[in-house]
Amino acid sequence: MSAGKLVLGVLVGFAAGAALGILFAPEKGSSLRHKLSQKRDDYIDELENKFNEFVENVTNKIEKVQDDLNDAAENGKHKVDDFSKKFTSTKV
Repeated sequence: MSAGKLVLGVLVGFAAGAALGILFAPEKGSSLRHKLSQKRDDYIDELENKFNEFVENVTNKIEKVQDDLNDAAENGKHKVDDFSKKFTSTKV
């Protein structure tokens, strides 16, 4: 059997199966397309919500790190100021 006949047989079988599937489908095509479209929209909404949650979590973590760094910098500045005051007062 040649490859061309095999491919043709597969394509004919696929077409026959698709035709039988459509003929015996429990729903009308428009109804099925509507359900598929609705499901797609639901998945897109869910994905968008999860992405927004992810962005919000990352933003919150970045803000916390910035706050911690600012606190550490302020604390370090106070320590340097205190040391400077002690050093200048003992120098006299």
